[in-house]
Amino acid sequence: LIMSEARALELGFKPLAYIRDWSFKACDPFEELLLGPTYCSQEVLSRNNLSMSDIGVLEIHEAFAGQILSNIVAMGSQSFADDHFGGKKVGDIDISKMNTKGGSLAVGHPFGATGSRLVTTASRRLQDEGERFALIAACADGGLGHACILERYDN
Repeated sequence: LIMSEARALELGFKPLAYIRDWSFKACDPFEELLLGPTYCSQEVLSRNNLSMSDIGVLEIHEAFAGQILSNIVAMGSQSFADDHFGGKKVGDIDISKMNTKGGSLAVGHPFGATGSRLVTTASRRLQDEGERFALIAACADGGLGHACILERYDN
């Protein structure tokens, strides 16, 4: 469930995480079709003065293998950063922090449930692993992209 902290506490729920920031973008469907996660990750990290080294939990939707690999390369590419972000690259992905409970491909690519699965998994991982921040990212058909930052709720 996603709701305000006050309402969750009033109803007796134990919050897991705050949604700190998010970004949605549309990309060129011919040249950048599935790179939305890279563009959106750059935006939310920059707006919150965070870097990949601040992120303890990564949950990135894998539409298919080539999509996730192209985003991992783009996020770590200085050339891509020079061309698209004024030289500030998103950062290198620490694979040991990414999709540790199984990503979208491993759980059967659940259309219609991807966003809720990513938020739920990242929120629980923040609590279980004691990390402060999670980065969630996903692409969608037609060149859309999303990323958000979650922050662990200290219970």
